[in-house]
Amino acid sequence: MTAERRDTAIEEMVRLVGRVVRDERVLDAMREVPRDEFVPERVRRYAFDDQALPIGEGQTISQPLIVGMMTEAARLDGHEHVLEVGTGSGYQAAILARLVRDVVSVEIVGSLREQAARTLARLGVTNVTVLPAGEELGAPAFAPYDAILVTAVAPSIPPTLMGQLRVGGRMVLPVGKHADDQELLVVTRTAAGIETTSLGGVRFVPLRGAGGFEEDDESVV
Repeated sequence: MTAERRDTAIEEMVRLVGRVVRDERVLDAMREVPRDEFVPERVRRYAFDDQALPIGEGQTISQPLIVGMMTEAARLDGHEHVLEVGTGSGYQAAILARLVRDVVSVEIVGSLREQAARTLARLGVTNVTVLPAGEELGAPAFAPYDAILVTAVAPSIPPTLMGQLRVGGRMVLPVGKHADDQELLVVTRTAAGIETTSLGGVRFVPLRGAGGFEEDDESVV
């Protein structure tokens, strides 16, 4: 892809995302972070299309529209300490890094975690800490967080993650027990409990490990 065609593809991606996402800071971050650097060479020509793409190990990089929607829904102002559950390729973390103070990102798949860390380092992203997923969902040692983004579908809103969220903080995550009933939720922790808003139906790979689905559960595949 020539530089001119690449620039055109980026602007078309941002234009399509901008039909739904109105936060200019989010759109600028998506314009500036090179999505093609986060996908395998074999699918790089599709990097700026509005579709999810395979990144190996049965995982995907979310379509740009979903990345933009989730980021906007977190209502970030630049000062937040953020947790991402599911580093994947590192693309969502790189977007967040341009919009917040710092990001802690956890990933259960070792090869993806290592590749994401290398990509982020190569691109000069210094405010993201990539960690292996532990026995407990999230990264409680670094809590509390102002916002949490979960990039794989959970069977329900995880109490463990809600406990790592500050009062007033937002968690954005897909929830659903089957492939055809997933919803993207924004969950706000309040002094009285939680408030939940749905952003509509989505399709994500399943969250595995603590707080997620069993490895042999194919109902969400």
